[in-house]
Amino acid sequence: MISLDAASATPPFEQVRAQLAAGITDGDLVPGTRLPPVRKLADELGLAANTVARAYRDLEAAGLVETRGRGGTVVTARGDRAREQLQAAAQRYAALAHDLGISPDEAVRTVRAAVGE
Repeated sequence: MISLDAASATPPFEQVRAQLAAGITDGDLVPGTRLPPVRKLADELGLAANTVARAYRDLEAAGLVETRGRGGTVVTARGDRAREQLQAAAQRYAALAHDLGISPDEAVRTVRAAVGE
């Protein structure tokens, strides 16, 4: 499910968060899917429990998951809405770039720079 790159400059909690967020927004993790308990995932990945807990907290703050106490952490329906919002924003961005006379290649380069690629 999650693979860590020990050589990456990206901290492990962010690698976990990003991969889970991508799975949610891509629809691989559908609403209602239960995420592994923090300790179990931490053991599987060879991380401290606090590292995975931080990733889960960030996902919860973004509205992608919700923690239900003993019921665990589950994917919310927000993941679907997040993808829809991103698509709408991309369409607005593409229209703005076109109106400004910016080439598609330059518009894509601008987005890649903005997301840190």
